[in-house]
Amino acid sequence: MFGLACFGTGISMFVTARLGLAPWDVFHQGVAVHTGLKLGWVIEITGVLILLLWIPLRQRPGVATILNAAEVGLVVNLIGNHLPSTDRLVPRLAYVVGAVVVIAIGSGFYIGAGLGTGPRDGIMVAIAARGYSVRVVRTVQEAAVLAVGVVLGGHIGIGTIAFMVGIGPLVHVLIPRLRLQPQQALAPAT
Repeated sequence: MFGLACFGTGISMFVTARLGLAPWDVFHQGVAVHTGLKLGWVIEITGVLILLLWIPLRQRPGVATILNAAEVGLVVNLIGNHLPSTDRLVPRLAYVVGAVVVIAIGSGFYIGAGLGTGPRDGIMVAIAARGYSVRVVRTVQEAAVLAVGVVLGGHIGIGTIAFMVGIGPLVHVLIPRLRLQPQQALAPAT
């Protein structure tokens, strides 16, 4: 739950920076523009709808999958309007850098818990399990939602680039360090 709260906080930091969002959030923002819904509600509704795509792909959700669909958007709605906003570029850039780091830490915690992937990652995992490259599947998935999000009016910018370049290497470093180790049974005393 802590990791997912970090994820929602990072998204809120990107929104507050107004320098572009991560690809999925460009999509979420574009949908929010057209529906009038708050960004967090769009994130939650999208997560639930994506879970429906898991059925034909035969993916099984874990506890973290369900929590991801519910918690991230809730956090965005709760704290999004409470972060200090400014027109000054340096603090906005600090929000972008901080957002990438906070989302990477959040990803390390929630993925490291081993309780299931997020709804969006589950699509990638299911398609990759059918013999496609994870790198290709993830790239196509991110590019597609980014393109649709831009058409719908979502914002791209330096934050989008920072996320796309920074998240992979940071998560690569953090997941092994934040992964929970399975509990081993204690050997009986002899």
